[in-house]
Amino acid sequence: MRSLGYCARAGRSGRGVFTGAAMVAAIWAGAPAGTATAQDAFPNRPVKILAGFPPGGGTDVTARIIGIKLAELLGQQIVVENHPGASGTIAAELVAKAVPDGYTLLMGLPNSNVVASYVYPKLPYNPAKDFAAISLVNRVSLVLTLYPGVKATDLKSFVALSKQSQLRYASSGNGSVQHLSTEMLKAATGADLLHVPYKGSGQAVVDLMAGQVDVNFDTMPTVLSYIKAARLRAIAVGAPQRTVQLPEVPTVSESGVPGFEATNWYGLFAPAKTPKEIVARLNRDVNAALKAPEMRERIINSGGEPVGNTPEEFTRFLSAETAKWGKIIKDAKIKFD
Repeated sequence: MRSLGYCARAGRSGRGVFTGAAMVAAIWAGAPAGTATAQDAFPNRPVKILAGFPPGGGTDVTARIIGIKLAELLGQQIVVENHPGASGTIAAELVAKAVPDGYTLLMGLPNSNVVASYVYPKLPYNPAKDFAAISLVNRVSLVLTLYPGVKATDLKSFVALSKQSQLRYASSGNGSVQHLSTEMLKAATGADLLHVPYKGSGQAVVDLMAGQVDVNFDTMPTVLSYIKAARLRAIAVGAPQRTVQLPEVPTVSESGVPGFEATNWYGLFAPAKTPKEIVARLNRDVNAALKAPEMRERIINSGGEPVGNTPEEFTRFLSAETAKWGKIIKDAKIKFD
């Protein structure tokens, strides 16, 4: 997609490659992947970040943005691989079962690292036990966005219209934050909305712009450029306060649902049992990347809020998120097949 023009290279498979300052011949002339010995310093070969959604969604965009600076700091390539499906759990399973050596990482989010435990009874990994938390990277607001042909200009008129004729809402998958947040909005407003799940936000937004669906409560990085180009209409943001990116758009709370909050986040994970010194190195470089002015600007311009924290702080955050989303699923009486 045009919005990902900052990638060094992106192929048909959705793989993006970023190159640090001191590499090229030294990397590929060395030993093949998997032959590193214990005494080799980390990293001595390219590092992969797996994204559980197709190119163009918030997970993919965040991975590619952080990959630019992280490659420079690590002195190695960062390869972003897209493994879409099952609300991000396919990529998460691959990382959970990967060799814990720091070379296979996950750009995780509530879908794969919190909500999945409620959605999939036979989940092939344990979100609480099978990952080493590295750092919270990015936090974003969800934006209630309409196909321009929908005759509503604010939340009140949107809800009224849906009660006259059921509207179709897209999400990036069953059990995704987009899905759960929209169901929470339905419960709070009485809106009549039919769920149309996708395998990721990219195609969901394409179909929204084409009028195949009517509404999408998706993350700011996914929809911001289309809102600014007037290809989509934003009527409310899920953040507690108005956002820097769309200051003219009111919050859902301002629009008649006090206390409502719908935000998403992206964080970097390694497989459990990854050596602490490798986790510490990755944490140090991720936080340094997030403090770099050019990286902060990229994240903010894409619709996010750069964060950065310690592995311990991130782990406590994950515990709180697990309790939060579990309560939302219970209170909204959301059932999964």
